[in-house]
Amino acid sequence: MRTVDPVKHAAKRRQILRAAATCFAEKGLHGTRTADICARAGMSPGNVFHYFPSKHAIFIALIEQEGTDTDAYLAELAQAEDALAALFGLIDIVVGLAADPTYASLTLDTAAEAQRDEGVAALVAHNDRRLRAGIADLLRRAAAAGRIDNTLDPRGAATWVAAQIDALFARVATDPDFAPRDEAPMLRLLLTRFLSAKPA
Repeated sequence: MRTVDPVKHAAKRRQILRAAATCFAEKGLHGTRTADICARAGMSPGNVFHYFPSKHAIFIALIEQEGTDTDAYLAELAQAEDALAALFGLIDIVVGLAADPTYASLTLDTAAEAQRDEGVAALVAHNDRRLRAGIADLLRRAAAAGRIDNTLDPRGAATWVAAQIDALFARVATDPDFAPRDEAPMLRLLLTRFLSAKPA
């Protein structure tokens, strides 16, 4: 039996996922053929199916990877000394992702698919819960340090910070003139005023 090289195996999976992400962003999940992914990845169908059993499995893997990447980043932020600065660092990352046409389109297609597919909906909800929990932890620490209003419920506030992130992607989808990086200062101002510590 042939020994699998885990490094090469992981690299091939990433190659397929990158190709699929671009295809899904351009044509959507249902408009993308497996042949499109194979061509973009420069691999034969047999090779692609060696790593993923179906197009849908690739789509699911992309959502799972998003959750894994978010967890890793939130774990880094959890170690930051300044929790409020870490939160705004997260917002800056999100703005950059919203400005990436491939990422933004894939995010919106995933949200649309979640309305039709219970499995996708469950994964999206799971990722969202993890994101909001990470944001709530940052808010809790920032409040304890006196950096934000300590009367805010961290979980409730985290939900509304996440809602602003969702709104950012929704605006990208509906307004072709909306430039996330240009609008980032206003988003930071909105969040700063929402979270600001009350004067003693």
